[in-house]
Amino acid sequence: MLFCSMIATKNKFKISLYWKCQLLGWGTMSIFWAYNTIIRDEYSIFYGLLNYVADIVFSITLTHLYRNFALKLHWNDLPLKQLLWRVIPTIFFLGTLFMLVMNFKWYFYWTLVRGREIGFLYSLFFWNPVFITGLRMMSIWLLAYHLYHYYQKEIKTTKENARLSVIAKQAQLDNLSAQLNPHFLFNSLNSIKSLVIEDPKIARRAIDLLSDLLRSSLYQKEQKLITIKDELALVRDYIELEKIRFEERLITIFTIDEELTKYKIPLLSIQLLVENAIKHGVDKRIEATEVEISVQKATTENIKITVQNQGELAAQNHVTGLGLKNLRERLLIQYKGKASFEIKESSNNKVVTIITIPITYYSDENI
Repeated sequence: MLFCSMIATKNKFKISLYWKCQLLGWGTMSIFWAYNTIIRDEYSIFYGLLNYVADIVFSITLTHLYRNFALKLHWNDLPLKQLLWRVIPTIFFLGTLFMLVMNFKWYFYWTLVRGREIGFLYSLFFWNPVFITGLRMMSIWLLAYHLYHYYQKEIKTTKENARLSVIAKQAQLDNLSAQLNPHFLFNSLNSIKSLVIEDPKIARRAIDLLSDLLRSSLYQKEQKLITIKDELALVRDYIELEKIRFEERLITIFTIDEELTKYKIPLLSIQLLVENAIKHGVDKRIEATEVEISVQKATTENIKITVQNQGELAAQNHVTGLGLKNLRERLLIQYKGKASFEIKESSNNKVVTIITIPITYYSDENI
């Protein structure tokens, strides 16, 4: 118990990397300044050490206040050019504050401790070399601080891209697996088999559709994004193949804003929603069932993709399915939290799945 308490106490007082760098950096630099005051300016050991502590405290206070200010205004999230326009004048401002405080400290010591008559304004605005030192030190600190955060942001972006790639590939594998699983192939091939004698033309068409679906899963698996136009073509092939099995039981309604089909969305996203709608809606019902697919503008800045089918949400377990969970995560990472995913039951006994995606992302014109 005592050992656990000691570990907890140790963790509680663990110094962060930021404070380690602050104390080590300014502590090391202040040693040089303390050496100058004792050797060159003939400070006593006591006042030399006092000056050493004051230099560390002031330098850390000044840079820490800047850090809080920069974090509050989210400067670390700015593009490099915009950041430079803010940092450069800030360096001059911090350099000036550095000069004023250092000069005031110097004036205080020589007038009150050593008893010399020195002009206050002259001491306060004695700029060389104190101002140059302040500019140099603030430039180094700000450069190191923002470079560290830029590096961390790049690492985070790289990790997110790698994670997105893994999730996207998993989604593609899930989709391919769904198409290759025995149940799917059994139903499709059985439908084709019965059509070979009855209607060879439709049988050939069904074989083509099945081939296209498998080919899309195999050869488009390297893509993270696909145009809505191409995604809908894949969806229509999938629906046409399923109609061979369900016949009049499957009714599809498309409401598509053609102006939006040039924009890109995550691969297999609409197809996954349609597949779920057929699996949990059409396949569970004997009577004809509608599946509605809509792509419209939600606002001037967002695309709204809706897939709905007749049924009850409580009777369908696809809300927490692996495929939809995968899609949620892909949307979260791809659009950095600006996309949304929702499943709900409407008042007219339909299950509605909605994806909302920023329209400014990934159009053919800006890729």
